[in-house]
Amino acid sequence: MTKPVYIYGSPVLRKIATDISPDYPNISGLIADMFETMEKSDGVGLAAPQVGLSIRLFVIDATPMADEHPEMDGFRKVFINAQIVSRSPETAQYSEGCLSIPNLREDVERPDTIVIRYVDEKFVEHEEEYSGIAARIIQHEYDHLDGILFTDKVSPIRRQLLKSKLFAISKGRFNASYKYKIA
Repeated sequence: MTKPVYIYGSPVLRKIATDISPDYPNISGLIADMFETMEKSDGVGLAAPQVGLSIRLFVIDATPMADEHPEMDGFRKVFINAQIVSRSPETAQYSEGCLSIPNLREDVERPDTIVIRYVDEKFVEHEEEYSGIAARIIQHEYDHLDGILFTDKVSPIRRQLLKSKLFAISKGRFNASYKYKIA
C-alpha cells in the first residue's frame, strides 16, 4: 500500500529515529509499503521518517539510475538500525533531491566512501563498505534517521537563498505526482 510522503516542515522529519527489534509489528508489510511508495514516487531511497515513522529503517532501489551508473543495476536493499562507522576524508559533490522536499535540487558534498553496520529485513547483521553513488544514497537516507535533510548540508548562503522556497513547500505550494502529507 502506498503511503503518503511527509513534506518539509513535518516534525517527524527532524526527530532522531529509534532502533527497532525483530518483533516490530508487521515489519515485512511496512518494508513492502515503503518500496511501493518509493517506486510510485520515482524515488531511489525512502526512510521511515518520510512516511511518518520515527524508526531506524530505510530502503533503497537505485536500479532506475543504472543508465548513468551501471553499478546501481539491481542495487535494492533494506537497512535497519544502521550506524555509519567510518567516512572517508575524500568527498564528492552531487546534485541531490528528496521526496520530502519536492522540486528542489542542490549540490551536496559528502564523503565518497563509508562503512555502515546494519541489519537487513531478516535481522541479519552486516558491515559493508560503499563508495560513489551508493555511498551518497545511503548517506542521504541515513541522515533522515538523524533528523537531517539534504538542505542542511548546503552552504549557509545557499540555505539562506532557499528559505522562501522551503517555506512555500512547507505550506503546500508545490506540485508532486505522489501522495504526500503536510503536518
